[in-house]
Formats: sequence, C-alpha cells, structure tokens
Amino acid sequence: MFNVGDKVVYPMHGAGIIEAIEEKEILGEKKKYYIMRIPIGDMKVMIPMGNVDEIGLREVVDGKAIDQVLGILRDDQTIMSTNWNRRYRANLDKIKSGDIYEIAGVVRNLMLRDSEKGLSTGERKMLDNAKQILISELVLAKNLNQEEAFALLDNIISEKNASF
Repeated sequence: MFNVGDKVVYPMHGAGIIEAIEEKEILGEKKKYYIMRIPIGDMKVMIPMGNVDEIGLREVVDGKAIDQVLGILRDDQTIMSTNWNRRYRANLDKIKSGDIYEIAGVVRNLMLRDSEKGLSTGERKMLDNAKQILISELVLAKNLNQEEAFALLDNIISEKNASF
C-alpha cells in the first residue's frame, strides 16, 4: 500500500509521485485509484489500487541501487540476438518487467548498438522509451532535473564509445 507523496515506478510508463488517492466510478464500478504524476512528459496516470501487484507498481530505488544501475550502463554490452525481431521481443520483455537493472541493460545495449550499427525505427522508439523510463527514476532517486539525468546518461555512453 502506497501513500500520497510516495515515489513509485509504473512499469512501461516510468517513475512518478502519488498525488492523491481517489474513488472513481468507471463503467458503473467504483474503485479506488492512485493518481500518479510522472514528471517527464507531465503525464497523469490513474492506477487501480486493486491491481498494484499485477501491474508491478514498486517504490523508486535508493541511491545504492542507482550506483549499480550506473555500473550496468558502464559495463560491456551483453550478447544480443542478431535477429532484430528476437532482440526486440527480448528487450520489450525486459522493459515490461519494470526492473531498473533490466531497463538499464536495454538502454546500454541499444545505445551502443546505435553508435556501432544504427537502429531500426522500432528499436529507436524502444530506446527512447527505455531512456525516458530510466531517466524518470534517476530524476526522483537522485533529485536531479531532467537535463542533468540525460547528461549523466549521455556522458556514460560517450565514455564507453571513447574506450572502443
């Protein structure tokens, strides 16, 4: 159970802050919802409180976990399928999991692949989405603004590209 003011992550959407808990009637059914604001893109999301476990809503990670995420971003690329369809589905499953470590791996691998070979339109959209999700959590976990979080991510990848 989360409270107003809690920083949480909604898989496939990103991190935000619970602004309210409201009861709404939708399609004749009354349910309680978390009203969450995601700062990146200034999106507002209603999350049914009864579905939190299935959805995978979780608290934003702490600073120690962010250090591990930054380590993952600095690691070497993992082996990915050369078949773009298999690679796309595997990466999508990782993003859907909501696991920040998996998402960091997707961002790292796609950014490196982009600098080496370029990305298809679908993979470029996936990279942008995964970056947004990762950055939204970085912003809330490290108290950064969006620009600082993007710069941090870009600097790590630039360092990696320079080492090749």
